[in-house]
Amino acid sequence: MTKICPRAVDPASAVVLTDLLFTQATALGPNPFLHARTQGKSGSWTTVTFAEAGDRALRIAAGLRSLGIKPGDRVGIVSENRPEWLIADHAVMAAGGISVPAYTTNTEDDHHYILADSGAAAVIVSTAGLARALLPAVARVDTCRHVISMEPLATDQVSGFTLHAWDDLLGHEPAMPHAGKRTDTACIIYTSGTGGAPKGVMLSHGAILSNCEGIEDLFRNAGLDEEVFLSFLPLSHSYEHTAGQFFPISIGAEIYYAVGTDTIAQDMADMHPTVMTAVPRLYEAFKNRVSLGLRRASPLRQKLFARTLALGRKRYEDPGSLTLWERIQDGVLERLVRDKVRARFGGRLKFMISGGAPLNPEVGVFFLALGIQILQGYGQTESAPVVSCNPPEKIKIETVGPPMEGVECRIAEDGEILVRGELVMQGYWQQPDATSETVVDGWLHTGDIGEFDADGYLRITERKKDIIVNSGGDNISPQRVEGFLVLEPEISQAMVLGDTRPHLVALIVPEEGMEAGGEDTRAAVAAAIERVNAGLAPIERVRRFMIADEPFTVENGQMTPTMKVRRHIVTGIYRERLEALYRA
Repeated sequence: MTKICPRAVDPASAVVLTDLLFTQATALGPNPFLHARTQGKSGSWTTVTFAEAGDRALRIAAGLRSLGIKPGDRVGIVSENRPEWLIADHAVMAAGGISVPAYTTNTEDDHHYILADSGAAAVIVSTAGLARALLPAVARVDTCRHVISMEPLATDQVSGFTLHAWDDLLGHEPAMPHAGKRTDTACIIYTSGTGGAPKGVMLSHGAILSNCEGIEDLFRNAGLDEEVFLSFLPLSHSYEHTAGQFFPISIGAEIYYAVGTDTIAQDMADMHPTVMTAVPRLYEAFKNRVSLGLRRASPLRQKLFARTLALGRKRYEDPGSLTLWERIQDGVLERLVRDKVRARFGGRLKFMISGGAPLNPEVGVFFLALGIQILQGYGQTESAPVVSCNPPEKIKIETVGPPMEGVECRIAEDGEILVRGELVMQGYWQQPDATSETVVDGWLHTGDIGEFDADGYLRITERKKDIIVNSGGDNISPQRVEGFLVLEPEISQAMVLGDTRPHLVALIVPEEGMEAGGEDTRAAVAAAIERVNAGLAPIERVRRFMIADEPFTVENGQMTPTMKVRRHIVTGIYRERLEALYRA
């Protein structure tokens, strides 16, 4: 396999995931690698080199061994995205352990469930703030005897376990990394649970390495060299864990850790990323922000922007169809409009990758028309996670691209997408029945319905598990309807319901700045829904709606950390009012 770029390490030559970092630490030693702000949102950037990251991982691994961590032991990680997250992850594996990442938004009960279910022997936490929900959970888990804190914790928080300082573990002499096998379990990643209790997905070193191989092959013609990644999604999610951590390591890229959604614009201006991975919700927010800004622009700027979108859309939908005059206009608009839009994203973006949920094609075409390459991919935690992705040289944004190299993919008789290959999980931790239902004869049953087009690109048509079946027996995809609703400038978030009912209803979060209970807001939302309904089939149309009391957020428990609505939670909150809405 030829190198994808001068800095790349071939994942096929690695035995375990830590081989990638330690190889790059030798090859790229003094080069900058990890970047984070020192004092939160307003701080300056601090840098960790490849050599420093490798050395610290081996020192922490030695410290973990001194605490009795043995090969196969599970070790939790509770931390925001930062250099120490990556170092901790590699240290656990270098000690022979299995990483168990957890979301920073977890409650005490969430932490208790994951630590107890995995039988974690220790847990690494970053801050005192995160420790407040974690430590009471640790005290309730008999197996978890050690807590390692990256930052100082008050000693009176300790009960039933031993607290250790990160810096003390760094004082150990570097350990020799554990000599494992590709088939060893590297991590147990708990699904975020939009519909119930999470399950622990066991992923082998080989599963994630094979994913990196497939991604490298995908970008073979992308001209990658000294790349800069913006890490925004939680590293506890398999998408960011693979595409935002291990793949950048494999190509010798730098990683900048964003503080939060409200700092992304400044982070992009500071770091000038070349690659970014995120979920559709973020790209929808970017699009809405650009559209809202345009409303305040002069009529001339609005006209130029509209013409740029029209020509860009035509060029995407029918390549080679632009007339000579249109090509001249398009060239001028490239400088007047597209260059300025790209500058808002740091000016060096080669592409943005969308995954974790379906991307509305309208959002994708919007960015493509503005000269920003956006690549939609597909996967799930159980496949480490990437199954397919659009290649940069041939984007069909309404699809999720062809399956990656090394991935077998076929469509079952009922339309379900089945996946086989080294990327498939080893199973759900201590849940053999659920495992046997999901992986049959080596084929992962994804729960998604899809089809291949003439070019071998996969198209997801609906989610098998989330389909609404109305009282007439019709199958309706809520994501499709919701996707159209949130494109309207008056609607920020939407959740559509109607299972066993004669028609659909919607729970709407208006766009920021609109008064939730005002009559003007209701009228504006009603008009937006009518516009959407005009383009939908009769069974898909929203007949009634209500305004939500508050936005769906991670903080209020109504969204997962990867920005998917927790449908069962939201339904429970509004159950009585929704029932009344159906009867109205």
